Amino acid sequence: MACGNKRKMQNAKCKTKNTKILILSFSFALCVLLFIPSGFSQDIKLPNVAGTFYPDNPGELSSMIDAFIDKANPVYTGGDIFALISPHAGYGFSGQTAAFGYKLIKGKKYHTVIIIAPSHYYGFSGVSIYPEGVFRTPLGDLEIDKEFTQKLLNKDMDIIFDPLAFAKEHSLEVQLPFLQKTIDGKNDFKIVPIVMGDVTLKVCQKLADLLKEAIEERRDILLIVSSDMYHGYDYEEADIIDNLTLGYLKNMDAEGLYYGLREGKVQLCGGFPAVTAIILAKQLGHNKLTILKHTNSGEVTGKKIKGIWTVGYASCVIDNLPLGYQAEEEGALSLTGKAKGDDKMLSKEQRKRLLEIARASIETYLKTGSKMEIAETDPVLTKEMGAFVTLHEHGELRGCIGNLIGSQPLYLTIRDMAVEAAVGDPRFSPVKLSELKDIEIEISVLSPLERVKSSGDIQMGIHGVLIRRGFRSGVFLPQVATETGWSKEEFLSNLCMHKAGLSKDAWKDPDTEIYIFTAEVFSEKDY
Repeated sequence: MACGNKRKMQNAKCKTKNTKILILSFSFALCVLLFIPSGFSQDIKLPNVAGTFYPDNPGELSSMIDAFIDKANPVYTGGDIFALISPHAGYGFSGQTAAFGYKLIKGKKYHTVIIIAPSHYYGFSGVSIYPEGVFRTPLGDLEIDKEFTQKLLNKDMDIIFDPLAFAKEHSLEVQLPFLQKTIDGKNDFKIVPIVMGDVTLKVCQKLADLLKEAIEERRDILLIVSSDMYHGYDYEEADIIDNLTLGYLKNMDAEGLYYGLREGKVQLCGGFPAVTAIILAKQLGHNKLTILKHTNSGEVTGKKIKGIWTVGYASCVIDNLPLGYQAEEEGALSLTGKAKGDDKMLSKEQRKRLLEIARASIETYLKTGSKMEIAETDPVLTKEMGAFVTLHEHGELRGCIGNLIGSQPLYLTIRDMAVEAAVGDPRFSPVKLSELKDIEIEISVLSPLERVKSSGDIQMGIHGVLIRRGFRSGVFLPQVATETGWSKEEFLSNLCMHKAGLSKDAWKDPDTEIYIFTAEVFSEKDY
């Protein structure tokens, strides 16, 4: 009897122990299920932002992208397209800008598309690569190139698969419908989804090296870098900082871009993906980056004032230099197409044509409210150069707006800046059509920015100057010195105080950055 009771007690203890184990196992399994992000399974990654960033109705989404593509008019000199840099805001904000890049690949065939995007919602160090399965959008499923991803994973401890990096992320996802609508082949291409967290320059290099090894000699690969630009509450600052960022991109300066991001000089939320892409592109012989379109949310919405949240958007393409083109450092031609040593970037006829475009653009906009449709074939006027348009009325300043770094063909920059100078300069009321006959137009075509060590490198009347410290910056064109008669100290002090919002002696501080540029200035009074 005693033995029987003992056995019953042991059995009861075993049952209790097994029950506890079962409860613990169930609790652990429940925690795991709760931990796995919504939309994640081993086979299908469901969309995170369909219905918010873009329509979840297939027909509506398809029509929206078609409209973007039809309206986009990228000016492009050709080459073997390897990569696009594309924005990732809601389609209503950045979809039209994204279309400038995607239009260039419309109808082209690619077998594998690598998408590298930043992480917005999940803080982690390193790189996460989705290994297999499909990504679903309202337009269908896109299969992951498992054979390709396996060449990247298990090679480095900084490059792994972490599903949380994809759990809520939109920056990678918003590129997929554009790819589905533009690449030829009815979505039979495969994708390689990559999200980057906080990484060192060394990790960018390692990822680029792994991608290079996986790509080998293949020519059926497309790379997409997903990135927005400036984020802040100052519309004027947005243009200046974005122009500095675009300068690093145009020069394909991966190291300069990386440290510019680290030091807060430039802004690019997909900066580390862009750094990786530039390293990889140069390794594979793709040595030219063209800025197809640059804008920001202020221009898209019309809210171009301080205090309103502003985000920059750009569409860029990386390809080979076209046959017959030589980079400036290799000898013959500068970016303007003229031989080194020429005094002028533009001929008399080209200057006259730009002035005609500026006046006609203002007149068209004042009459119709729309930008003038125009196309130019002159190889110099289609080069990307920065420019300012200045308006005078009876000898007094009436408006002045420009871009320091060209993000589109020169003739389109003149068209857009002429309109902005007439109706968008916040210092003046918009120009009226009845005033136009009294307006004199002046154009300044700019050279690339060059950082100098001290004010001693500035030549008054020859150099324009950009002063920058932290997120404060300001610029004076070269002719300001001539028009005011200021000394160099007066010029720089006024630039710091009245344009950059700094102390008058900030230019003397070693931490203040000084950039110079030259300008070819011409006016209607010259013709």
